[in-house]
Amino acid sequence: MATLGIDLGTGSVKAAVVGDDARVIDEASCGYDVVGPEPGWAESDPREWLAAVNEVVARVAARSTCAIDAVGFSGQMHGVVVTDADLVPLLPAILWADGRASAEARDLAEAFDARALANLGSPAVPGFAATTLKWLQRNRPEVMAQARYALQPKDWLRASLGGDIATDPSDATGTLFFDIAAGGWSAAVVEWTGIDPSLLAEVRSSAAPAGIVSFDSGLRAGAVVGAADTACAMAGIGLRRGDGFIAVGTGSQTVRVLDEPTIDETLVTHTLAMAGAIGAGWYRIGAVQNAGLALTKALAWLGADINEAIEALRQGLRSSDPVFVPYIAGERTPFMDAGLRGGWSGLSLSTDRPAMLRSVLEGIAQAVALGVEAVEATGALMPPIVPLVGGGTHDPAFRQLLANTTGHALGVTDAPNAAVVGAALLAQGRTSIGTPAEITSVVSPDPQARALLHERRDTLKHLVRMQQTKESP
Repeated sequence: MATLGIDLGTGSVKAAVVGDDARVIDEASCGYDVVGPEPGWAESDPREWLAAVNEVVARVAARSTCAIDAVGFSGQMHGVVVTDADLVPLLPAILWADGRASAEARDLAEAFDARALANLGSPAVPGFAATTLKWLQRNRPEVMAQARYALQPKDWLRASLGGDIATDPSDATGTLFFDIAAGGWSAAVVEWTGIDPSLLAEVRSSAAPAGIVSFDSGLRAGAVVGAADTACAMAGIGLRRGDGFIAVGTGSQTVRVLDEPTIDETLVTHTLAMAGAIGAGWYRIGAVQNAGLALTKALAWLGADINEAIEALRQGLRSSDPVFVPYIAGERTPFMDAGLRGGWSGLSLSTDRPAMLRSVLEGIAQAVALGVEAVEATGALMPPIVPLVGGGTHDPAFRQLLANTTGHALGVTDAPNAAVVGAALLAQGRTSIGTPAEITSVVSPDPQARALLHERRDTLKHLVRMQQTKESP
């Protein structure tokens, strides 16, 4: 049996044919744009997603020597695609990194107390479906008057390919619409947004059948609902209670599987559902928006590529290097501040190009470390060896920087692209790979390097506080 996993990421899509032994038979990827037509906005054209998906599926289908029995979907979280009755988008998809709904997030925080917000799984932030739809109600009422569906990215993709209109618990709990305690859409939040509740999709198990999907290549197969990218990655790694991982891609996620759905009333992390049925499992996540997102922009500003940045990192971080603040799109964990912005501090006449490139990678690693700190501060301690996943974890020099910055021993896994594997496993009716992914090597933190990084992290936090002080009334 072979199934197809499709992982709709923020900046690219990946498709993989996966056997019943959970091994990848073939894979392909294709990128697309994230645009910011206004400061703080982050959008994508869903039609570009669809074109990219058809391209990668055509590639793997043409090379595959085995029949594809079913299709599973993984996708970027929190964003929303607003469509008419024919699933035609009425405007670009508004993504998780979008900060336009900051005022609406403040309004939500005022309308619901901390306990009620914690039951929604997340603090009140922009970029989530509820706050985004409230912004659209206020600012684009003509769009909302035509709206028939408000779908999460992977759910729009599946439906546009002919599948059912549905969502799953892992995506539903990442919208600020879902009441974890009640196990369903929150009538109070729906009323607060002012939307028609019929815009929200039915919630099904991640592995539930979701119709037939068809691709331009001629491939036609049954589909399952699928799950959010982080939940799919957990399935692809085989996480169990007490396990965790760090993922680095466009953003970064620090994940710890919970024994029960304890809520974080500090409201700096998120409590979300794992893949499966409602209540199948829960995890705590520190969500960092600015990893690959900030790297891509900084490399463009400097006219550099990733190879040049890695070479600069291999020369060794120095105390004289500038400090890079990576928060070009605001930040969630731990600051929950969409108004934060990025930049360099400490530039001097002696600063050279390699120093600036090194500082970019360091700033991203510092952001990851702050996410780890926030998760552990809730009592959800990471395991002794923390697996690494995601496209941003392939380089040994950057892995060492992550270990030095977080202070954790990090495990290099044989499942670096766990999300797309998890999506394919869901199409096989499985919500976990079963046996945890093998750790092939361990990267231990260097105590000497850690001391310098800790000092520089204090500088980064000071720079953030200075921004927040200036923004305070």
